Amino acid sequence: MNIEFNGKVAIVTGAGNGLGKSHALALAKRGAKVVVNDLGGARDGSGESLAASEQVVQEIIAAGGEAMSHGANVADFAQVQDMVQQAMDKWGRVDILVNNAGILRDKSFAKMTLDDFKLVMDVHLMGSVNCTKAVWDIMRAQNYGRIVMTTSSSGMYGNFGQSNYGAAKMAVLGLMNTLVLEGAKHDIRVNALAPTAGTRMTEDLMPENILGMLAPEYVTPGLLTLCDDDAPNRTILSAGAGGYATATIYETDGIFLSPEQQSPEAIREQWQAVSATEQQQALESGVKQSEKFLTKAMAAMQPS
Repeated sequence: MNIEFNGKVAIVTGAGNGLGKSHALALAKRGAKVVVNDLGGARDGSGESLAASEQVVQEIIAAGGEAMSHGANVADFAQVQDMVQQAMDKWGRVDILVNNAGILRDKSFAKMTLDDFKLVMDVHLMGSVNCTKAVWDIMRAQNYGRIVMTTSSSGMYGNFGQSNYGAAKMAVLGLMNTLVLEGAKHDIRVNALAPTAGTRMTEDLMPENILGMLAPEYVTPGLLTLCDDDAPNRTILSAGAGGYATATIYETDGIFLSPEQQSPEAIREQWQAVSATEQQQALESGVKQSEKFLTKAMAAMQPS
């Protein structure tokens, strides 16, 4: 079955270049009406211009699609609200939100200023929060929504010089995990895309021949999969260079120690059992961890 977005309205942030542009064009090609959001600044977040987003809009219109541009700074909730209101005024609904906007301020943690740390958090994390908050009640009222967070291997696994970026990219997964639970009864599905792509965000990090293998267009099919009516929920989809995989956080089954046994020495002595992966699980919510440990404790308290 073909994946189409006829009648759907999508907001794509950071869509003037790179991944966001690729996502916006692909959504429009498959029938979506698209809000092309881009502040138009440099990759470090400085400056602003509508030129890039307007160009993407013109490409969509020239291909027979519908689109509008908006230069909201995603870190400013009032600007985001204005963007969403304009989409509602024009098309009457918002079905898809792709939280893609981002900046880089890379330095080792020792050399990084707190201002640079906070700015990256504001754009990546609070930008995703602001945009999601602005569409959340709309999606609840229409009993439909597809939201995609953009995470990164830098958050899930770490990357030298990107403590700010990595922290923000891991934080959006925490946001996703809870929104999945709160949005389920309204058919709001929330997923995350972990792209590896050659964009202006990464152009200094990779040699030119490698960048050619990492075109944003190779990531976008994964994005479209997460926006569909039949999209999964609470999935981290990694994509790059034509490869697609899912990433999952697992927790081992662990051990139980009685009060008189509880000590760091006892935990260290049984570390192999603590970290054994044979019965590890991907927990559905934070309360499942509590249930697991309480079940172990209650079982230990029963007469043998």
